[in-house]
Amino acid sequence: MDGRIVKISGPAVVANGLEEAGLNEVVRVGHERLMGEIIRIRGALATLQVYEETTGLALGEPVVSTGEPLTVELGPGLLGQIFDGIQRPLPALAALAGDFLRRGIAHPALDRQKRWRFEPKVATGDRLTEGQIIGVVRETAGLAHRILVPPGVSGTIREVKPGEAAVTDPVVVLEDGRQLSMLQRWPVRRRRPFRRRLTPELPFLTGQRVLDCFFPIAAGGTAIIPGGFGTGKTVLEQTLAKFAAADVIVFVGCGERGNEMSEVLSDFPHLEDPRTGAPLMDRTVLVVNTSNMPVAAREASIYTGITIAEYFRDMGYHVALTVDSTSRWAEALREVSSRLEEMPGEEGYPTYLATRLGQFYERAGRVVPLGGDGEGAVTVVGAVSPPGGDFSEPVTQASLRVTGALWALSTDLAYRRHFPAIDWAQSFTLYAERLQEWFAREAGAEWVALREEAMRLLQRERELQEIVQLVGLEAIQDQERIVIESARLLREGFLRQSAFHEVDASCPPGKALWMLRLLLHFSWSAARSLSEGVSLAAILETRLDERLLRLGEVPPGEMETIGSALMTEIDETLKRLRGS
Repeated sequence: MDGRIVKISGPAVVANGLEEAGLNEVVRVGHERLMGEIIRIRGALATLQVYEETTGLALGEPVVSTGEPLTVELGPGLLGQIFDGIQRPLPALAALAGDFLRRGIAHPALDRQKRWRFEPKVATGDRLTEGQIIGVVRETAGLAHRILVPPGVSGTIREVKPGEAAVTDPVVVLEDGRQLSMLQRWPVRRRRPFRRRLTPELPFLTGQRVLDCFFPIAAGGTAIIPGGFGTGKTVLEQTLAKFAAADVIVFVGCGERGNEMSEVLSDFPHLEDPRTGAPLMDRTVLVVNTSNMPVAAREASIYTGITIAEYFRDMGYHVALTVDSTSRWAEALREVSSRLEEMPGEEGYPTYLATRLGQFYERAGRVVPLGGDGEGAVTVVGAVSPPGGDFSEPVTQASLRVTGALWALSTDLAYRRHFPAIDWAQSFTLYAERLQEWFAREAGAEWVALREEAMRLLQRERELQEIVQLVGLEAIQDQERIVIESARLLREGFLRQSAFHEVDASCPPGKALWMLRLLLHFSWSAARSLSEGVSLAAILETRLDERLLRLGEVPPGEMETIGSALMTEIDETLKRLRGS
């Protein structure tokens, strides 16, 4: 079906002659066959959002509908790949056209020439159901790519073809003649089906003490990381990608500055996977759409990322999807909306901003896949870049309404070189109560009580700091000064964590529990010693605080031995002071 351009307004193009086309169909625009999508149909006119630069388009140029919505290719070859927002493989395009890509260039997302060794898990005569695993491809050393029956497909096997095959070659033939290959295609704006959703009772461990202990989220949960410039969002996201409890990482760079994304692209291939020692890229998919690329492709990039994440979830894997940042995505949505001359909402964002964010985040979850074997999860962590660090702006507020945790980054903490710069006063989680049983069972029965006591200590310190600012530290009593000192140890020894230290970069729950136990035991013992007449100066002169501040550097396997010895040392040292 051919139409003609009648209006051009930035990435929004209006064409006539597409009366029989459907909403969200992909079109080819102009003589250069730029890729676009139909986003509005009014009578004989169709409004398109073009995923490429529209400079040079002219009225009257042809528009051709493909009859299909925006889809992604799913199959072996995804891991380690770098795509743009509409799943064009950037390394392949660079090899084809050089560093500067010409408009209208196209290339299959998955390599059609590469051959994979297909190991079948089914046999002739077996009855297949949708979502069932029919075979495995050893895509990387640490991850088996499970080949699935596409949703909506079932039947009896007539032939199985093991051995080497390209992604488009048939590997299973059904009795009705249908051929199943290793390649699937799926519309990005439609979530992939599953059998049933599971309750959020397993934690998504990040390796960051402030998150896992104070503000944990469940596997299949959602969280946002709002923070101003320089608060460490990128480093935190890379740390999550490296140490989080996920089998597959999907990182969507949505509208960030080109130099930041080039840093990510140069750093990720050199990161080592702590699980296997292999490159982290072996279980990572990057979807990159920088701020100087067309805004329409930026708007589509988060859907491309989450569709890829759902595909690995359907294999029974736990997937972490990180989006940096949803603010840039919302700005692209705002620009397209203004070109459509829609009624603006708060700060010019479209009135359906919250709805779109909700539709995106609800695709997270821990589920039983269609095949019924095991479970998979997509955990979504979305970075937000509020202008001036103002958390009251629309994108942050709309995200808060549809996500389960807030990991607020503080500019003040970042300026003091406290990383990760998570503000424990502003952050919250809705998953803590559901996860208490797991932490008590797997980490230790004291987990809940120690977590609550640590939070109370930090809150008490905040209250005392307001008094100190008025009257000075020397004017308050020793019992209150030991609260401030204990909270300082908790902040600097527990909440602060070095992403660049070989041991401290990641902390398992068992080690975190020992650290909390020691820090709070010192606080309780010091307060008792003060009540029995020991001076604050004498307690501080023991230099126990120096030992406590270095607990993060203790290897997890040695923590119980060293922790028990330090606990005994604290008791004996303070007992001697009380005896003297």
